[in-house]
Amino acid sequence: MTPQDITKLIVRTSMKDRAAFDLLYRQTSAKLFGVCLRVLNDRGDAEEALQEVFVKIWTKADRFAVSDLSPISWLVAIARNHAIDRVRARRKPAADIDAALDVADPAAGPEAMVVAGDESVRIHHCLEELEKDRAAAVRGAYLKGESYAELAERHGVPLNTMRTWLRRSLMKLRECLER
Repeated sequence: MTPQDITKLIVRTSMKDRAAFDLLYRQTSAKLFGVCLRVLNDRGDAEEALQEVFVKIWTKADRFAVSDLSPISWLVAIARNHAIDRVRARRKPAADIDAALDVADPAAGPEAMVVAGDESVRIHHCLEELEKDRAAAVRGAYLKGESYAELAERHGVPLNTMRTWLRRSLMKLRECLER
């Protein structure tokens, strides 16, 4: 079929000639299906898209401008654009970039890091003032997350004694940090 024949079929389709539309479908559907399949990469989606493309052709045939350009290019453009629209519709909508302004950064800011660094130095200095076994127990319980029972066993003292060590050590640390 020549480009002029396809042009005539499109013009007749614009006048709602069903026989012309049927012949146009039979002559161009394989090519347009290939376009849809190449864009969508799914046979079922391409078949659905092809049906929708021909509905568009039926309703928009009157917009076809007869010219020296290839009429199959016009049909391919409709199929390709429709398939691309289907791909875009599948995607999840992107979040609005302005919404990112409201998202807080969980990391500490520079000022907080300096303050925390100063506090860390003070805490380690105060831990050095404790007896070595008491300081080790505090580090184990509050920095490493060890249980009182584990600490009591490691230091060879009863559980209640370990609790007393930790309570008294925390009180000494508070006094040191308040100075």
